[in-house]
Amino acid sequence: MSQTTKRALEASLKNLLLQKPLDKITINDIAEDCGISRMTFYYHFRDIYDLVEWACVEDATRALKGKKTYDTWQEGFFNIFQAVQENKPFIMNVYHVVSRERIEQYLYPLIHRLLLGVVEEKAADMEVKEEDKQFIASFYEYAFAGIMLEWIGNKMKEDPAVIVERTSRLLQGNIVRALNAVRTDRPLHLEAND
Repeated sequence: MSQTTKRALEASLKNLLLQKPLDKITINDIAEDCGISRMTFYYHFRDIYDLVEWACVEDATRALKGKKTYDTWQEGFFNIFQAVQENKPFIMNVYHVVSRERIEQYLYPLIHRLLLGVVEEKAADMEVKEEDKQFIASFYEYAFAGIMLEWIGNKMKEDPAVIVERTSRLLQGNIVRALNAVRTDRPLHLEAND
């Protein structure tokens, strides 16, 4: 029942965003639209921004479902773009009202999960420290999030398929090269620069 109520609150928020900007929506508005009490809202979320974050995570989690492998990450990344496009009024409202740092807080964990799945898969037969895997995933996470934020800032004009294709070309083989560079099971060769 808890998930059902949360989804109903999300639907009410998205419905209200078609009528007015996020900073003009109150918890009373959401509760009334949803047909629940304010206390029920607070049972599930701290505030409207907590609901926004939950909605973003839920949408992206659905978009990424089963798409976190080396062979499917492009589809997962494309699905995130599609989820953002399908929720354009919601996302544009959030983008214009919430600080960039807060949007990054929503995006980074989602993209990190996608990329860490790819890194973990490629590192399966290698001895690589966990912090090195995390660092490689984080490196690409910042690039992916930056690309997505720029796309949102440009009102989602560019075709997501083109963005994903360009990203794919740049990434091709680079994760494996990065993992090979940090492997702990191969000797470290230092060259002196005299």
